[in-house]
Amino acid sequence: MAERQRRRRRPPGESAAPTDSRRQTPPADPRQQARDICLRLLAVRPRTRAELATALRRRGIPDEDAVAVLERYGEVGMIDDEAFAKAWVTSRHSGRGLARGALARELRQRGVDSSAIGSALTELDPDTEATTARALVDRRLRSMSGVPAEAAFRRLVGMLARKGYSSGLAVRTVRDALAERPGDAGFAGDVDLDALSDGVVGDSTDER
Repeated sequence: MAERQRRRRRPPGESAAPTDSRRQTPPADPRQQARDICLRLLAVRPRTRAELATALRRRGIPDEDAVAVLERYGEVGMIDDEAFAKAWVTSRHSGRGLARGALARELRQRGVDSSAIGSALTELDPDTEATTARALVDRRLRSMSGVPAEAAFRRLVGMLARKGYSSGLAVRTVRDALAERPGDAGFAGDVDLDALSDGVVGDSTDER
């Protein structure tokens, strides 16, 4: 017993050796942190380089480490803004009926450069855009049977404008659709469509 007590005694001022749980963890490698952050984000959905750069900046990754990781991921094809833009245009046009104006705005917001945006928008030709606009109007008109032609015109032009269609295409598409609706065939000849379309303010609840 005395022997065990002698072995446990330490000279005054001498501290015990740190246990494993108390040893200081070495600082994390910022580039490995950057890789981990990017991989987690890319596992959810494709991202632009600008989106990933913003995420790394918010997590406190030094710029030089962020650039190094992003450059490497670009080289191996894990980041490809041109492919992202083309996929975005296809998906958002077919899924939401968005036109080139709205698609360009969305891509700019995600940091895609003008060259990649222009290339992606060539996938959407004017005929396809016009066909989609008419389909959107026809679908909405089916739920507007009791709405007067003038009110329907404003709502439908506003809907197309919010989706990025030009004012000219929006007015022509809605005019033609209303001309085919029973009871509204003379609408275009009875009112000033240009005056109606000027200052159309869309109600966000009309966009679906």
